Amino acid sequence: MFPTSWSYIVEALGGLALFILGMRTMSEGLQKVTGERLRRVLERTTGNRLAAPLIGSCLASILQSGSAASVLVVGFVNAGLLSLYQALGVLLGTGIGTTLAIQFIAFRVSALALPAITIGVFLNFFSHRRKLADAGGMLLGIGLVFFGLSILEGACLPLSESAIIAGLHQGLPSLRLVAVLLGALLTFLVQSGSATLGIVIALASAGVLSYDAAIAMVIGEVAGAALIPLIASIGGTQTAKRAVVIYLGISLVAISLALIFFPWFLKVVALVSPGDLSLLHRGAPPEAVVQALRPHIARHLANAHTVFTVASLFMFLPTIGFFARSAETLLPTRRSESEPRPRFIDVRVIKTPTIALVQAWNELARMGGIAAAMYAELVSQFDGFNPKVAAAVRDKEVVLDVLHRDMSQFLVALSRETLSLDRAVEIPTMLELVNEIEQVGDQAEAILNYLMRKKEERLRFSASAMEELKRVAAKVGEVVAQCEAALKGDEVPDVTNLKLEIASLESELQASHLRRLKSGKCNIVAGLLFGDIIVSFSKISQLCFSIIAQRKGLTP
Repeated sequence: MFPTSWSYIVEALGGLALFILGMRTMSEGLQKVTGERLRRVLERTTGNRLAAPLIGSCLASILQSGSAASVLVVGFVNAGLLSLYQALGVLLGTGIGTTLAIQFIAFRVSALALPAITIGVFLNFFSHRRKLADAGGMLLGIGLVFFGLSILEGACLPLSESAIIAGLHQGLPSLRLVAVLLGALLTFLVQSGSATLGIVIALASAGVLSYDAAIAMVIGEVAGAALIPLIASIGGTQTAKRAVVIYLGISLVAISLALIFFPWFLKVVALVSPGDLSLLHRGAPPEAVVQALRPHIARHLANAHTVFTVASLFMFLPTIGFFARSAETLLPTRRSESEPRPRFIDVRVIKTPTIALVQAWNELARMGGIAAAMYAELVSQFDGFNPKVAAAVRDKEVVLDVLHRDMSQFLVALSRETLSLDRAVEIPTMLELVNEIEQVGDQAEAILNYLMRKKEERLRFSASAMEELKRVAAKVGEVVAQCEAALKGDEVPDVTNLKLEIASLESELQASHLRRLKSGKCNIVAGLLFGDIIVSFSKISQLCFSIIAQRKGLTP
């Protein structure tokens, strides 16, 4: 008896593995087919608050997982693509995307599984067109999902006759909270709400789970899906943390209401679903009745998730404005947003490379803004040395060093993901831009060190020398401003004339510097320091010109 049961368990695990592999393959295929369009939609519609739930449902449908979509939302908030108000709307909408995926799975078109796998393999491995190959990957995933579910359900049918399973049927209806916790735990472990509900549907259809316990596990999936972005928000921005904490609170309130009104909830589900499953609770129904009702179990569970999700959306969507306004009071800020760490990039979003690229460009623009602010503070030191401003300049250099390290790691990891050719060529250029921005910060800090040395050693520059330094600093400042604008994606005018002006100014300064040295107006030590400052300004301008040229080269 044991070897037979063990073979059924192995078969069920194999079916489960095929199902999860199919979910992942289908998700990857969908992302490749729609990834670039998704990026454009996000860029155009994140400013529309009414579109937020729709964006969330689209994300969850594409990823075949509301929890994965929620993790992406955390990345969007960290990247500044979504406000708190928008993030709450998108998070509420992810449940709709999950329920669409579950409805798709619940139709149980197992007869199409093997044809879909055959066509998918043929297109994916033998097609020379990228779009057809991506569509083949999606078809392969769909086939594996239904094939894995059929194997899982077939293996569970004999297990449903076990005395242990029969005992669970008697105990779990009275312990709905346990079933909810099991659903949440399974979702958290599998990291996919769609996969969890697919497993619950297969087990319930095979008779391993009772109907009441399966419904409670469907509700519990929502709690597990809300816990995943909570973990993902660790190390993120305060806004992201507020969004996921509020979303978790909303989910727990919705689950509590569903458990309190559980009998009425079941009646609503029965009202919108085919088949009278109440026959399964009336003693021991004939096997023919059980076989006839089993196909309807999947529809009931899918509809239960739909009813719960839609009711939650309509109940709580009007309240997100209140939560967004009250977030500062409910969850006050505990740490500074200006500490040296990335604000936009998030490695958890790297599996969706088109979105990760958006994050990387936002972080690059932030680095450009920090370098520009650092330069402006540095130039102010020529009018009078201020220790507090000097400390601020050094703090910004620390931030640039951290961002240089983290951005480099992020971009190298991103380069290993699948991207279209026109997007993949951006990554080497972005790595070069990161290096050059960091070098701008290094040169600015070098000039600050020269000014510190001038003050400590009580070296004196002549009035004409100081005037020349301010002139070159102002002219280089124009290049730095153009560089900052280019990194933000703004249109930058031609800088050829500016480059010629700076080159001419540097030659003029070097000539006047030599004249002062010959005439004795400037001592040797001060003269060397003056020359070093001019060289650093020259390097800053060259780096900024290079950044502008490379950024323009990527602009379509």
